[in-house]
Amino acid sequence: MPDFETRPVRARMIDGATQILARRGLRGTAFSEVIALAGASRGSIYHHFPGGKAELIDAVLTQYTDALDQQVRSLIGRPAAAFCDAVLGLWRAALLRYDCEAGSPVTAATVAADSTRVQERCRLSYRALADTLRAGLERGGLLPVDAAPAAAFLLAALEGAQVLCRACGDIGPFDAVADQVRARVAQLAAGEG
Repeated sequence: MPDFETRPVRARMIDGATQILARRGLRGTAFSEVIALAGASRGSIYHHFPGGKAELIDAVLTQYTDALDQQVRSLIGRPAAAFCDAVLGLWRAALLRYDCEAGSPVTAATVAADSTRVQERCRLSYRALADTLRAGLERGGLLPVDAAPAAAFLLAALEGAQVLCRACGDIGPFDAVADQVRARVAQLAAGEG
């Protein structure tokens, strides 16, 4: 992947907006800060995102979800417990990378969605991630009847734990939630539904 400075302006704007959204939420994501982070001119934001903030946020959520979904898909094929553990590791690493000061841009956008476009993108993001988690758990040995609710539980636990870690300023809540998720997936994998 090229250095941030050598990437096209549009890509730098999306990257900058992703960082801001994950740290400050939807209402705290301002064009002026996105432009400053991207090293772009004021006019370039409307050139690349003529639909305004909703279009920029849509691009952020699409890119974030696609990248995360690809990472999760790369884990499919492991036994359910190992798949779950690896997924938990992805989210935990992201929290630690930002010292528990940033969470999921999808969650940030969901709680303050101010347009139908952003609301729909959030729905699509969560559906895509839940479907991929379900596929990984099912391929890992969970019964189809258990895989979908377990995927919803896993996704809710991951996203909720991020919020708690941001509020508390440490990884403790994530680790506590992760232990519960691991136990539940192990139970399901052992057929103890």
